[in-house]
Amino acid sequence: MSWLHDSIMAKRAVAKGKVNSVHSMTEADQGKYHYVYGPYAEPVLRVDPGAEVSVETHDAFEGQIRSESDIPSQILNFPYLNPQNGPIYVNGAEKGDCLAVYIKEIRPRGEQPSGTTCLIPEFGGLVGTGDTAILNAPLPERVKKVHIDAVKGVTWNDRITIPYEPFIGTIGTSPEIEAISALQPDYYGGNMDLPDVAPGAVVYLPVNAPGGLLYLGDCHANQGDGELCGVALEHPTVTTVQIDLIKNWNFKWVRLENEKVVMTIGSGRPMEDAARIAYRELVRWMAADYGFAELDAYMLLTQVGRVRLGNMVDPKYTLGASILKSYLA
Repeated sequence: MSWLHDSIMAKRAVAKGKVNSVHSMTEADQGKYHYVYGPYAEPVLRVDPGAEVSVETHDAFEGQIRSESDIPSQILNFPYLNPQNGPIYVNGAEKGDCLAVYIKEIRPRGEQPSGTTCLIPEFGGLVGTGDTAILNAPLPERVKKVHIDAVKGVTWNDRITIPYEPFIGTIGTSPEIEAISALQPDYYGGNMDLPDVAPGAVVYLPVNAPGGLLYLGDCHANQGDGELCGVALEHPTVTTVQIDLIKNWNFKWVRLENEKVVMTIGSGRPMEDAARIAYRELVRWMAADYGFAELDAYMLLTQVGRVRLGNMVDPKYTLGASILKSYLA
């Protein structure tokens, strides 16, 4: 029996974690991709809780970088990066609820080499940026295209093959009134670049606007902690998610569950503030749902808590704080 049968989604959601309908969202269905998270776009799809949706996502550059001779700064039109599918309207979702999104599968699609990473001027974790301005000249631009195989992995070069460990870099619900760049992570999700948002995980996203308005895109074939140069192994995919709805489960920051851990996700600058947000939310979750006193949870997490660094390059940094479920039983 899959662990999903004992998940929060299966126990608390409207559809109890069951699939009630199946949908697809091709590039043609999507039409115009979105570059902001907000409540003003017309939904591409309306579904009931229990919907399984397979989505054709673009890479972070909407396929514009095609060869290693391309120069990103001459091709890309900032801030039109990180194209998002959706929004998907979930019937019955209201402010104060949450969407439960089970990530079932991520498969690469498109012509090979389908993967792209690159160096972009004044972007990355070890360079000066517009927010951390220095006089040093930007690094030279460089593009690397890679062959991606879901079974054999990512061919980095003749010597190195990287495992195919895909995840959704950018996923979230709409803010209530703001329209915020898809390049930024925040309380609603967004560009978190957290490798745990992977097949086999359930992401719990706060509903801020009617229907929730789920957006997703920016799937990565692999990424190390921090997304150091700012660009992971970006690739187009067919990503399949199962969407459910939990009524009256109200929290501010994104939560995640997989077979082994529960996790809370915070985004902010400086990085320690993102860690504080994530850990505070985890303390409060343990107190609300798992019978801990807050101070006892605080002390226990000091001993057994774990932090995962998603990105250290976006307008806000993202960290996930987690605890093994075995401590919560």
